[in-house]
This record gives sequence, C-alpha cells and structure tokens, in this order.
Amino acid sequence: MHQLPSTGYLRLPQILGNPKAEPPIPAVIPVSKSTWWQGVKDGRFPKSVKLGPRTTAWRVEDIRALIERIV
Repeated sequence: MHQLPSTGYLRLPQILGNPKAEPPIPAVIPVSKSTWWQGVKDGRFPKSVKLGPRTTAWRVEDIRALIERIV
C-alpha cells in the first residue's frame, strides 16, 4: 500500500498522482481526473471537503476505506 498519512487530508494530485511533479507523485487511485469527479458525483468515490474557497481535499480515512473496498 502507498505511504499515506494516518490522518489528515489529501489533495487530488496526491490521490491521482502527478508524473510531472518533481519528484513525480505516484497514483494511489489510477483513474483520470474526469473519471474521479464523475465517481464522486455518482457516489463511487468519497465526497470532498472544502478547506477554503479554492481548496478541495479528501479525508485520508475515506481514501483508505475506498482502497480497502476495491482491493
């Protein structure tokens, strides 16, 4: 399993990965951004949390639960 913090929040690049970052960020859930947002809308993926007007994140606990469900 990927190294996820025990608690806190993850931003979208930390979940979906970012190969252009330095160093590259590996994907925890390897889907496209549009697939991710459609899954959030459909209820397949966890709901986001607004941390500010332009800051969206997901609870680490919710991402861990998603990984457990799909593995």
